[in-house]
Amino acid sequence: MTIAIYAGSFDPFTIGHLQVLTEASYLFDKVIVAIANNADKKRRIDSQLTLSAIEDTVSDLSYGSKIEVIRFEGLIADLANENKADYLIRGIRNGIDYEYEENLARINESFGLKTIYIRAGSLSHVSSSMVMELYKYGRDISSYVPPSVLKVINENCDVICK
Repeated sequence: MTIAIYAGSFDPFTIGHLQVLTEASYLFDKVIVAIANNADKKRRIDSQLTLSAIEDTVSDLSYGSKIEVIRFEGLIADLANENKADYLIRGIRNGIDYEYEENLARINESFGLKTIYIRAGSLSHVSSSMVMELYKYGRDISSYVPPSVLKVINENCDVICK
């Protein structure tokens, strides 16, 4: 069984993230979506709410049974080892992303992990930060996030919009 980890803050999980996850599901028997609790980043959306929204998003998709969603802290290499994953999935939007990710890939390679880059596709211009900025100023973000994520954002605006 080939297992890959798709890690990120997913704050929020966007349609671009979903595009990358969909492509990864064609390549691997199992994809673990790992929501990182990064002490250096202040989350806008609670990671448990993010986890639930991602699970809701993939549950009705044809590949949903191949996806596991978890939260984690620590090194991705340790997480991969615990889950017997040999691959990391990284979404790439542009050359800047590639340069950053390539440096991380070299480090992870020293732990026996292979990094697979998946181009973000038609929504490569969309970032989680951009989505939240648009939302903060009252713009419609429904074309940038899955419905379950939009619901979480709308229900938690009092916390998110600060």
